[in-house]
Amino acid sequence: MDNENININECCCRFKNTPRNDETLHQLRNRINRIIGQLNGIQKMLDENRYCGDILNQISAVESALQNVGYIVLSEHMNTCVIEEVKKGNTDIVNEAVDLMKKLK
Repeated sequence: MDNENININECCCRFKNTPRNDETLHQLRNRINRIIGQLNGIQKMLDENRYCGDILNQISAVESALQNVGYIVLSEHMNTCVIEEVKKGNTDIVNEAVDLMKKLK
């Protein structure tokens, strides 16, 4: 399994130095809640044996919505975490940011 080589401290246990502002946090929570609702809708469509094309359209909508959440978080990351680390002299953060962009596609 590829995930066995991931250091848990690198992926799950770090915290931002600068807290997210209330507006951004509210926006992200609203979007995530909408995505959860869409996923529940897809589950209901499956249970109701709905048409495959309709389900695929909903899956596409969820993927797009999640991608948009990722772009918001990435933008915030670049404007806070990355800038802060570069100011401290940590230029390795730029490579991390590039890797994160690749993952987000």
